[in-house]
Amino acid sequence: MLVPMRMQLENLSEQQAIDKVLSENLHGLELDQRCVELAVFALALEAWRYKNGGGYRKLPELNLACSGLSITAARDEWKALSRNAGKQNLSIALDWMYQTFQDAPVLGSLINPRRSDAAKVAKWDDLQQLLGEALVKDQSNAHDFNSSAQTNQLEAGIVAQGLVKAAELLSSQYTWVVTNVPYLARGKQDNILKDYCERYYPEGKNDLATVFLERCLEFCTKSGTASVVLPQNWLFLTSYTEFREKLLHNERLNLIALLGAQAFQTPMWDFNVQLLTLSRDNIVSQSADLLYSSEHDRWISGVDVSKPRSVTDKAVGLLNNKINNVVQSKQLENPDSRIVFNKESSLELLNSYSDSFKGLSTGDLNRFIHQFWESERILDGWVPYQGSVKESSFFDGRSQVLLWEAGSGHMVKQPSCYIKGRQAWGKKGFSISQMGSLPVTLYEGEMFDENAASVIPFNNNRSAIWSFLNDTTYSELVRSIDSALKVTNKTLVKVPFDLERWTKVAEEQYPNGLPEPYTNDPTQWIFHGHPCGSVIWDEEKKWTVNGELRVDDSVLQVAVARLLGYQWPAELDEDMELAEEQREWVARSQELNQFTDDDGIVCLPAVRGEKAADQRLEALLQAAYGEAWTTPLKNRLLETVGGKSLNQWLRDKFFEQHCKMFQHRPFIWHIWDGLNDGFSALVNYHMLDKAGLERLIYTYLGDWIRTQQSGIASGEDGAQERLAAAEALKRELEAILEGEAPYDIFVRWKPLAEQSIGWNPDLNDGVRLNIRPFMKARDVGKKDAGVLRWKPNIHWKKDRGKDVESAPWYTLGLEYEGKEGDRINDHHLTLADKRAARENGQ
Repeated sequence: MLVPMRMQLENLSEQQAIDKVLSENLHGLELDQRCVELAVFALALEAWRYKNGGGYRKLPELNLACSGLSITAARDEWKALSRNAGKQNLSIALDWMYQTFQDAPVLGSLINPRRSDAAKVAKWDDLQQLLGEALVKDQSNAHDFNSSAQTNQLEAGIVAQGLVKAAELLSSQYTWVVTNVPYLARGKQDNILKDYCERYYPEGKNDLATVFLERCLEFCTKSGTASVVLPQNWLFLTSYTEFREKLLHNERLNLIALLGAQAFQTPMWDFNVQLLTLSRDNIVSQSADLLYSSEHDRWISGVDVSKPRSVTDKAVGLLNNKINNVVQSKQLENPDSRIVFNKESSLELLNSYSDSFKGLSTGDLNRFIHQFWESERILDGWVPYQGSVKESSFFDGRSQVLLWEAGSGHMVKQPSCYIKGRQAWGKKGFSISQMGSLPVTLYEGEMFDENAASVIPFNNNRSAIWSFLNDTTYSELVRSIDSALKVTNKTLVKVPFDLERWTKVAEEQYPNGLPEPYTNDPTQWIFHGHPCGSVIWDEEKKWTVNGELRVDDSVLQVAVARLLGYQWPAELDEDMELAEEQREWVARSQELNQFTDDDGIVCLPAVRGEKAADQRLEALLQAAYGEAWTTPLKNRLLETVGGKSLNQWLRDKFFEQHCKMFQHRPFIWHIWDGLNDGFSALVNYHMLDKAGLERLIYTYLGDWIRTQQSGIASGEDGAQERLAAAEALKRELEAILEGEAPYDIFVRWKPLAEQSIGWNPDLNDGVRLNIRPFMKARDVGKKDAGVLRWKPNIHWKKDRGKDVESAPWYTLGLEYEGKEGDRINDHHLTLADKRAARENGQ
């Protein structure tokens, strides 16, 4: 909405005043023609409903226009229009308009006719009159001849008349500009828009929102004001430093109301926005002396209602919350000239004592980042990969591994792969997750991802900085200068830091220094591997093995994994840096290897002369707990997992809990025939190669089938049903073994000749792709879980990003109503096609 100078409405009737406001004091521009029509309707409706407005009546011509009209007519049709009218000036003006508005559907209200020489001499009223006369004449000709050419010419004239109205509004200046600007990051803009913003709005070009803020100021008179809704991020992001400096030097920022997310009664506002009011200010000189003089200081008022989650609470806060005032010129002294309303501090910033580094981006997350338990060991080009955490703790975020391949593999060849953070690799510091409350964990020098920045101290201040980062004060300070959903890595160290204070705090909290790597969490690669091993942070501020063994929901999960032959990376890597207490538990874990199954297949019922799974599990637990193992202890363990007995828990709950604990990338699979008293087996995925699957089918399941056949012969109850279910399971597993679609494995980054023929999984492809045949199997057990006891939350929808043209399945998206380059996963290949490709060397 554009509002010109106030007009005198005295001595006018109410109806006359309304007409004058609508015709002379209220102007509007909109990119979409349909929205203009809706605006006209809304104004007409309100005018009709207005008290004493006269009811049904003829409205004055409204100053509303579409700034995005498409020029579909050829320039020759406009020339013909002016030629028929006999007006040379009209021809010149239409030719200029064609040049100016040919990109109007993209640029809309960004178009500023005032920049052109033609606009300096243009008289829009005269041009509209000329067009009107030409259109009247053409309408008459169209009725006489009714030719398609004249009809097209008439339509072109109507478009031209609309553009003249838009040009008039676009070139005018106003007292007050009110709008909700469009938002579009520079990376998502098309080339026409991107080039235009680069040319005319270089400081604000990073987002269409800030470009439009500059355009709104162009609409303003010398003392005009703009009130706009736009994202908050330009207040603090480093990429907007020049834009902020330009506004702080040249304009008067009156009021900033921080609304936060979900600030409107529509579902589209899911990010942090603000209400901003600023005015043109040509009073203050550009000289530094005058700019900083108290005589000419300008004040910015700010109110923050970003924390309340409801629209109602935000509205109340706008009226009642404290208004903070800061000197506008002082904002130029802030780091990156950020606009903040917190108290000024004389302390040095944290970046005087440390630096922060951004993590790398792979360009193809699902291909190059896995959970460490998806492979038996962190080998074959995979390296530990530090990730983000949900809450602060000493050691967390150590679940992922990266396919680095010594920096010369497939990942670094991805166009969208960015190798960042090299300066931090191999150094000790802190990993700060860049979203939410900014939780922190210790960093030991690993490669790290783009959502967890690494902060590396310059000197021996690690304990002091750690104490600061773990205090709620830290996140509050960061959020006071950066309310973005994801904080930039450099912002993390641009807050005041009192070294003396936090050094004293650290001396009290960590008199023995920060701890060495230790965790009781089995989802971390530094986990010791012992089912019930435990270390605590004791009163003396150090790790202690105090004899208290764990009794939580992870104990049984770890015990089952050990029973199936899985060992944690900390057990297999003698060079991994660990606390001494952690190493002690690693050694104790090795004592339990005597209970490990030799082929990674443990059947729940007694099969092939082996004891039932619950008996074998209990023997391992008894050895792990030693003298502490009792029936009450076993019952406590079962309570933590909601089990009634070990057998019932293994049968009904283990696999679901395993999937959830290990982020739906299970490495122990529960395969069953669908009957509670039927065949069930736990299988170590790492050992389930072709020979392992054959052993499961023909040795274990085969023995079960023979037992049921004997049961039928002896008249055993339920044997017939168990036999039928087992034979159905056998058929499904044999189909997986053969690998014909839909029981095949498809890996989108491998060419046809390298796709697996039958069950020959490559562990480097990850659980998500290799588990598909087992989840695609039908007619056994829960239909949607295939032959698995429970359905993991795994899908094979297309992955984010776009493949390069050289990718083996670059055009596959076209088969799935998508685009070239779509990263399709749920695709099936026949054995014949794969064999033919291998024979032809494709």
